[in-house]
Amino acid sequence: MTLRLGILISGGGTTLQNLADVIARKELDAQIACVIASNPTCKGIQRAQNLHLPVHIITRKDSGSLEAFSERIAHILRHHSVDLALMAGFLSLWQIPDDFAGRVLNIHPALLPSAGGGPGKYGGKGMHGHHVHQAVLAAGEKESGCTVHFADNTYDTGPILLQKKVPVLPSDTPDSLAARVFEQECLAYPEAIRLYIESKGRPPK
Repeated sequence: MTLRLGILISGGGTTLQNLADVIARKELDAQIACVIASNPTCKGIQRAQNLHLPVHIITRKDSGSLEAFSERIAHILRHHSVDLALMAGFLSLWQIPDDFAGRVLNIHPALLPSAGGGPGKYGGKGMHGHHVHQAVLAAGEKESGCTVHFADNTYDTGPILLQKKVPVLPSDTPDSLAARVFEQECLAYPEAIRLYIESKGRPPK
């Protein structure tokens, strides 16, 4: 059975586009059932519209409370019969309801520590996009990469599904490192979804 995906975005929608392209090439047995944007001006909304996907704009500010914001997201996911929700540059923390526990994945542009270790040096609130790559370079790391993990109700924690690594080069800038990491993200998220399908949604031990 084709997996129904709900994509949560806040920015440019490049991960959304990559997933749509992978599905179009028939490399992933899935379909994008809906897109939820937390930023009403993000470029990802236009990408979703260009792909003729249902787009719902749900902002934390307009929702009033965290509980209301989270319930609005969950309502849309249920309405579209979403099997798996994918956070794709979604910057707003939301409370995952019981019926979606183990059915929400996140991709982070750094190597997060294994489950139980917290978000580590390169995860947590405020650690997104170029902030992550700047921190990795400032720390003098020799490698970076991306992490796909099951999301829970804190930033950048939850059981890890897979990671992909890239070298950090002496000449790297945040932009060049970001580009190299994103190349791996484009491979990692589809691979993680395939693992999810094969495991029938069971998080790793």
